[in-house]
Amino acid sequence: MPFGNGGFDPPGSEVSSSPKGYKDVIVADVNADGAGQVAQADAETYVTAPPSEAAIQVMNWVIATHDNGGLPFIVIDKSGAGRFVWDPKSQLLGETRALLGVSNGDESSPDIGERALSAISPEERTTPAGRFAAQYGFASGERRVFWVDYATSVALHPVVTANRRERRLQRLQSPSPEDNRITYGCINVPAPFYADVVQPLFEETGGIVYILPDTMPLEDVFPGLLAQSSARAKAPL
Repeated sequence: MPFGNGGFDPPGSEVSSSPKGYKDVIVADVNADGAGQVAQADAETYVTAPPSEAAIQVMNWVIATHDNGGLPFIVIDKSGAGRFVWDPKSQLLGETRALLGVSNGDESSPDIGERALSAISPEERTTPAGRFAAQYGFASGERRVFWVDYATSVALHPVVTANRRERRLQRLQSPSPEDNRITYGCINVPAPFYADVVQPLFEETGGIVYILPDTMPLEDVFPGLLAQSSARAKAPL
């Protein structure tokens, strides 16, 4: 059913290569010891803001046009730092807060996936906007991660606390989206939500991830929205 008050490219074979650089950060986070362990907390401690009008528009468009191609899908609302997970039948399974790239921006530098972390400036640490065919694959160290966009090294994974000064767990628990910009571009979510909702739903089939823009026009990021609006405008009365 529609949410609120509105060209499928299926995932290919599992990614198995492990270039050096940014892709290493996933393994360093997920497999850290001690203070770097994946943070565990009750799901109820994470406050989710209501979806923005743009998020409602995208979710309704996906449901109405079946743009997800029968796969589960996620809509990430960067303005509210929220994410909404839907099953293949367009039933909302859950919503939670997320941590995103430290800088506003809707594109990634073309070579960012091949660079060392020290070579990525704060201005380049963005979570790109767009429609992504996401799937599980390998990062360096042969660890499986949920790649949203392998080419630019954007993954979705449980929040970790390797660097306590970053206060990632506290940022997730904060009711304000203003402090949810802290990552190199990856999407961090509460560990219980990842284990209970994301992994079981996406591990076998992959799915589609829609990331809303910070500054770009919504129709430029999702041209299908414009096509749908045009079709409605031309519909006979």
